[in-house]
Amino acid sequence: MDVLHIGSVLVGLILLCIGGYAIVSGGVSLAKKIRISSMVIGLTVVAYGTSTPELAASLLAAFNSHTELILGNIVGSNISNVGMVIGISAIFTPILISKITVSRWIPIMIGVSLLVIAMSYDGEVSQVDGVILIAVLVGFTIYTIKTVKKQKLQQNENIENEELEGEYFLSKYKIETYPQSIGLIISGVILLFLGGHLTVDGAVNIAKSLGLSQLVIGVVIVAIGTSLPELITSIIAIAKKQTDIGVGNIVGSNIYNILLILGVSSALVGIPVVPDVFLNYYIMIAFSLVLFIGFRKYIPRFVGVGLTIAFIAYLISLLL
Repeated sequence: MDVLHIGSVLVGLILLCIGGYAIVSGGVSLAKKIRISSMVIGLTVVAYGTSTPELAASLLAAFNSHTELILGNIVGSNISNVGMVIGISAIFTPILISKITVSRWIPIMIGVSLLVIAMSYDGEVSQVDGVILIAVLVGFTIYTIKTVKKQKLQQNENIENEELEGEYFLSKYKIETYPQSIGLIISGVILLFLGGHLTVDGAVNIAKSLGLSQLVIGVVIVAIGTSLPELITSIIAIAKKQTDIGVGNIVGSNIYNILLILGVSSALVGIPVVPDVFLNYYIMIAFSLVLFIGFRKYIPRFVGVGLTIAFIAYLISLLL
């Protein structure tokens, strides 16, 4: 295996993380300057921004006909977000789950996952399917914003809104001018393009040299790498005693990964579905159900340990 290909993936993942951070920081700053409410920022600019590393990697894979890598990236990212990010975070301290997350957002996450599985049974997530996912994404975004606005009007504390905004305490440094905000966004786009190119090319070459499928490389390397921003954010949030951030952010990220990334990628080029994907689909659902079935207020440490062990076992099973 060529060391240059490994280096390409590592550098690419670093650029993806930095690029995604730059886009979110610049976007939040710009939105505030033009007096968009913090709530709307959290549910639009910020929510879409968290998925930019995965989106960049998937679009580059689509343009280079590495379509198997796209599903591996999306499904692997969703599994990593629960098994790795929530699992490791919960080991440090129990993670709070808001009522609205359990009653509304987790079922929606499971619902869009089941929708993708249904779309895949004919052997392809087609361009028509992609358009449907994008339409659902638009509807979900509008619904989410209206829901939070309604709760604000009723003067109920919206924990989910705090969760969405809380992730971005990382971007609280001062950005004084419009050119600085726009410059961050442009820089982020450039870094995402370069990072996506390096990551996808390196991952495909590693897959070939090891005799592994692009699906496995997408799950093991690309997906975990693009989930690192969420992991770092959650750990820092815990250090700052903001333990209620974790689950809401992960659930939102998983929904956008499917609706935004798979929607846009499949709308551009129909994505063939190999039989091996279905087992990964079901594992993704199983990890999601852990959040929905057993824990209504918080995720205890022992569950974090269990999720982490299950995630590691899953990775080992892919590589063997």
